[in-house]
Amino acid sequence: MTDTRPTALIVGASRTLGLELAAEYLRRGWDVIGTVRGSRRTGLHDLAEESGGRLAVESLEMTDPGGITALRDRLAGRTLDLLFVNAAVTRGDLPIGDVPTEMFTEVMATNALGPMRVVEWLRPLVAPAGTIGVMSSDQGSIALNTDGGQDLYRASKSALNQLMRCHAARHADDPRTLLLTDPGWVRTDLGGPDAELGVEESVPGVVDTIEAHRGKPGLHFVDHLGQVVPW
Repeated sequence: MTDTRPTALIVGASRTLGLELAAEYLRRGWDVIGTVRGSRRTGLHDLAEESGGRLAVESLEMTDPGGITALRDRLAGRTLDLLFVNAAVTRGDLPIGDVPTEMFTEVMATNALGPMRVVEWLRPLVAPAGTIGVMSSDQGSIALNTDGGQDLYRASKSALNQLMRCHAARHADDPRTLLLTDPGWVRTDLGGPDAELGVEESVPGVVDTIEAHRGKPGLHFVDHLGQVVPW
C-alpha cells in the first residue's frame, strides 16, 4: 500500500516549540523529519522511539552552509508537504550601542541568515502545493514596537521578515504558501517564565494557522490565532 501521509520537515525540533510541533504533527497523522544540533540525545530522539517509525531525526547546524546542503542531499527524492524552520537565540536586553560586534553577527546569522538559507536551499524539496513556514515573532513588527527593548532580537526578527519578503518577491509566481508565524508570548528560554502561554497552548494554534493557510500562495505574517501581524 502506498504511504499517503503528508510529510513535515521541522528544522530546530530538539526542544520546546520545535519539539511540540513535531509531536503535534505526529498526533495529526503526519510523518515528520526533525532536526537537532550535534549528536547529543534530545527529547526528539525519545519522541522518535515512540513514533513507530513515523519520526526521523536528522542533524543540522543552520549556521553551517555545508550542513544545509548535506541535509538537502540526504533528503533528495523526498517530497515535503511542509518545511518549517524554528530557530532563534537572544543574548540579553542590551541597547544596540552596547552590543558587541561578535554578538550582533551571531544573532543575525542564527535568527535571519541561517533560516533563510534553509528556505532557499531546501525549497526544491517542497511540493508545489506545499507550505514553507518560519517561526517569527511580533517583536519583529516595526509597527508594534512602541516600548523598545530587546534591540538585537527585534532587529534579527525584522531582518528575517524582510528577507522572507525578498524571497516571496523573487518567487512571485510560486504556488507554495509562505508563512511567518508568531507563536505568541510562550514560556521558553526566550519567552521567560512569566510568559502568557505554555508550548502546549501555543503550538496547536500555530499548526491550525499553518493548515488554514494551506493552498494560499504568497507570504502571510500571522500569529498562533490566525490573526494578521502588522509589518
